[in-house]
Amino acid sequence: MILIQITIDGPAGAGKSTIAKMIAKRLGFIHIDTGAIYRVITYIAMQQNVCLDNEDALVQLIASTKIDMEQQAEGEQKVFCNNIDVSKEIRDPIISKNVSRVAVLPKVRQELVRMQRELAQDKNVVMDGRDAGTVILPHAECKIFLTASLEERAYRRYLELKQRGYNDELEFVKKDLARRDYIDENRKTSPLKPAQDAVIVDTTCLGPEEVVQEILRIYQEKKETLNNVL
Repeated sequence: MILIQITIDGPAGAGKSTIAKMIAKRLGFIHIDTGAIYRVITYIAMQQNVCLDNEDALVQLIASTKIDMEQQAEGEQKVFCNNIDVSKEIRDPIISKNVSRVAVLPKVRQELVRMQRELAQDKNVVMDGRDAGTVILPHAECKIFLTASLEERAYRRYLELKQRGYNDELEFVKKDLARRDYIDENRKTSPLKPAQDAVIVDTTCLGPEEVVQEILRIYQEKKETLNNVL
């Protein structure tokens, strides 16, 4: 049996998690949302009043934090922190606003990359994030970089927040995404960028099913290439 790992990277609001869940369900793979792991650390740090700029304190927090992900039958992913379901809490806008402060710290990224690699070890996975294909799984067989216009990404995030009961203005959401883009693209450690061998998929004018079909097509091509080599 050929082990195939799929990475889906891209900026906030490009649809990475939604598409990764759908792909994982279609293929029977495990879905690993790396962004959720950073959100858990941000959430637990804020709960325990740990300064989000204190790198060493956050590393200690990571060492005492157990993070688990469980795929539900309907495709939803549950995220647990020390055996407590925090799936809803880590999606709060206050976490979204602060997670980049945590993700930019080199020692934090080093520890969480190690954790993410362990979660993916010897498994067929779909891993989404900012550096899944460039840093975490650089030898993944199928790498995708999802992108979309800032306006489209902001509108998607605005609708998502509205559905959850939050009433942030669209312009505020757009400015927040632009801020996160700048931080992600300009951090010294693992900046957001496509892997050299990634296929770039622009989702601005595509619906979720269209994106899924395009990625499945790319996956099948990569799989056939591997079969021919072996």
